[in-house]
Amino acid sequence: MDQERIIYILDYLSRYTDEKKSVSIKEIQDHLANVCNLTRVNDVTIRRDLDRLTNAGNHIVKYNREHNTAYYALIDKGFSFNEIRFIVDSISINKFLTSKQKRQLIKKFEGMCSDAEIRQLISRITLNEKCSPSLDLLENLDLIHRLIADRRKINFEYGKYDTDKKIKYYKKKRDLLPVRVVYFNERIYLKCYNEADERWRIYRVDRMRSIVGGDVSHTRLPKEKKPEGLVTDMFEPEYFEYVTLRVKRYLLDDMLEHFGDYASISPYSETDESVTITVHVGVNQRFFLWVMSYGDGIELLSPVKTRSEYLAEVRKMLGAYPEFEKEEKTD
Repeated sequence: MDQERIIYILDYLSRYTDEKKSVSIKEIQDHLANVCNLTRVNDVTIRRDLDRLTNAGNHIVKYNREHNTAYYALIDKGFSFNEIRFIVDSISINKFLTSKQKRQLIKKFEGMCSDAEIRQLISRITLNEKCSPSLDLLENLDLIHRLIADRRKINFEYGKYDTDKKIKYYKKKRDLLPVRVVYFNERIYLKCYNEADERWRIYRVDRMRSIVGGDVSHTRLPKEKKPEGLVTDMFEPEYFEYVTLRVKRYLLDDMLEHFGDYASISPYSETDESVTITVHVGVNQRFFLWVMSYGDGIELLSPVKTRSEYLAEVRKMLGAYPEFEKEEKTD
């Protein structure tokens, strides 16, 4: 009975007290009697329970107010309210979690808040219902992290969309060593090492299913190369290069936010329509596609080799539109 009563008191303090709201012994007694069906709990018992909760590490503050009445509040509940609100916001916009998973997680954090704080959370949060993942990402991540910790190989089915707009899963023996989970461009990837060909492999975690652990690996992993510059994709670039871009002014803020410290800007005046940016970047087809996505807002100026490779990709793209070449000849 003592343990049950203490849990009720802790739950009551968690829900109804915070830095701005405290409760008296009488209010705790009323709650135990009316809600928990625990009548005739005397003052001394409740004070002893509060001391035990404090000694257990709960930050319970005592205030002496009018008529020398003691009031108690549970504060510093592991997270500050602003921290909880940030976590809850992050959960609500996470595109990898189902609506049900979001509600379950948020409910757990609400248990750390007072009723007044819960009302603030509700007033600020809108659950993102746009994406409904078909796989349990949390379960996948749990399995993957366990295998990484145990240095066990991994096998799984991997899915790709087919022409019917459904994800088709492919099963084959992989025997890869999972090394690291990476979050990149709003997607979660697993980086693996293939001992057979001594190459790295990368997979999207939300496209994996039927994950199975294999043998323990004692292979010494090669040292991973740190990126020498900005990378626009999760996959390894063919090479790194200092690339100079002519960027229209309306894209300047976007470019600087994207490039960060990897970029340098040539001097320009407020009347210039474009600015010149040099950035150390990983070059591959994905980088060229990224440049193309800005249309005529970006021109790749140099080096000559990279510009030529980019123009070759542009010509391939235009090759899909034969009528464009006819219009050019007519003009």
